[in-house]
Parts: sequence; C-alpha cells; structure tokens
Amino acid sequence: MPPKADINKAGWEQSDFPILCETCLGDNAFIRMSKQEFARECGTCARPFTVFRWNPGQSSGSRFKQTVICQTCAKIKNVCQTCILDLEYHLPTQVRDTALALKNEAPNSDINREYYSQNMDGKLDGAKSGLDTGRASSAGKEMLKELARSDPYYKRNRPKICSFFVKGECNRGTECPFRHEMPPNGDLAKQNIKDRYHGKSDPVARRILSGHAETHGMQPPEDTSITSLFITLLPASTTEQSLRTTVVQSIPSIDPAAIRSIVHVAKTRCAFVNFVDRMSAERAAEAWALGLDVEGQRASVKWGRAKAAKAPSTSAAPGPGSTAPVAAASA
Repeated sequence: MPPKADINKAGWEQSDFPILCETCLGDNAFIRMSKQEFARECGTCARPFTVFRWNPGQSSGSRFKQTVICQTCAKIKNVCQTCILDLEYHLPTQVRDTALALKNEAPNSDINREYYSQNMDGKLDGAKSGLDTGRASSAGKEMLKELARSDPYYKRNRPKICSFFVKGECNRGTECPFRHEMPPNGDLAKQNIKDRYHGKSDPVARRILSGHAETHGMQPPEDTSITSLFITLLPASTTEQSLRTTVVQSIPSIDPAAIRSIVHVAKTRCAFVNFVDRMSAERAAEAWALGLDVEGQRASVKWGRAKAAKAPSTSAAPGPGSTAPVAAASA
C-alpha cells in the first residue's frame, strides 16, 4: 500500500529542470547543476520549491547562481526563475506589461498569492506561459522590438560586490572572489524580487521607459502643472466614449480614476486626455511614446501646453474681491 501524501506538502512544487534565460545559463556549454527539493520558499508566492544551483561560467569568474522563484510563478509571467526578466524580450516585466498593456492579476496578500499560485499550477500544467499577448497593439509590439535585448548580457553573472572592500577592510587583494568596487547609489540600489516580478516601482524599468520616451520626444515638460496629453490624427469614427475605452485599456497599470477628463474635438479629430496627477500623465506618456492605436489607426501623442495667463484689463481697475489670473494646464 503506497504511503499517504503529506498534507503539509500540499501545493509544494517539484521539478526536474529549471526555466532559465540564456544569460543566466551562461556561456559554458557543460554545466553541472545541483538540485535540492523544497530548499527554499518562492520569492513571490512563498511556496517551497525545487532549487537549482550552478556556475554559469567559472572561467570568466562568474558567481554561483540559483533559482529564486518557483516554476508556476515563472510561467504566469513568462520570466526566468533567476533574473526574473522576460524570456522573449529579456526586459523587466514592467516594461513588457506597459508596452503590451497587460494587467497584473496576482493578489497582494501573501495567503492569497499562495492560493492563486496553487490554482494556476493546475491550469498551466504543460503550458509554456500564461500570458495572452494576442490583443497587443502594434505600437506596443514595435516598442518591444526597439527595447528588446538580442544578445546575452553575461555581465549580470559577475561576482557580487565585496562588503569588506566597501568598508575598507578587505585584505585578500586579487585573491578575493568578489568585486572590488563601490556599489551604485540612487534608485538602482533599491531593488527587490516582488517589485521586479509584479512590475511595480521597478527602478530598472523606470529608467528604460523614461529613456525610451525621451528618445521619441515625449520627455516630460519642466512645468509640473501640465498633466495633459494631446492626441491627434484620430479616426473620423472615433467618439469620446470609444476613446475613453481605448485609453483605459492601453494603460491598465493606471487607475481609471486618475483620468480627470477626456475632451474630444471631432471636427479636428483630436483630443485632450487630462490626468489627476503628473505621475499618471508620465506613465501614460511612456506607454504612448510611439503613438496610440485607436480603431486600428495610429494616433500621434504629444504633451499638452500650459494656458498663457491673460493680460489684466486696463479699462477698469480690479474690484476689491477680484483675483489675478493663474496659468492652467491645457483643457
């Protein structure tokens, strides 16, 4: 009679091979991997999973690497189990999801995440990925083609920075297996697994998206009061309601409540999209750097302009309760 299954291991993941990108696998054609079942918790869903450990290229001084998330979470987002970058484009998930207008459906609670992963484990049995990119716009796909990395980036496999060198206390010199250099400062030094996986507040993604937007003339204006984007070359059949639907679907990472108003001018086939805050407007500008697909036609997007302050009237002096005009963002 076979032994009873351990109820304490329900939902735990066992696997024979890891899901890795070419960079993490390394340039060594002969790799020896160690495998340990239930060695650690997944960095996103907290379920125990099978951990693989290997050296991607010992001859080039690479460090030992290991898988940090389970295969179910990797399939849900189509990412590498080690670097958590997209397997097809080799980009952060936040960049890919912004370009393809993909919505993050994973729950925030640790308990709900574990339950969600267990349910997805059965649905993704045998599947390579859980992403549905069939509805992606042509502008989003074009954006990913520009940003995608075609060659492996083996620099990510370098040894980590020596903490004793940072303190000025390392006495091993050239024999030290770690890098002797100062760590980077700023936002890039504040990275964590969950933000990278779920595509929220990822500093690497922010730098890539902002740089891409700046390259295509969508750099945010210095006037922080401008929170509007101007859309031109809209199809003649576009209505305000259809435009609102397209706008909301193209930026699922932004709360629809962040869109203050949409002013559609059918006669000139243009529209203003006004946002509640500057951050939401910048996220939309990054997503629309190559334009916005509306009813199968590419519309052009630019930043709005602040309204010029009206000159005070010289015919009559202002009354005691009057106020000076203030510049406002475009309608």
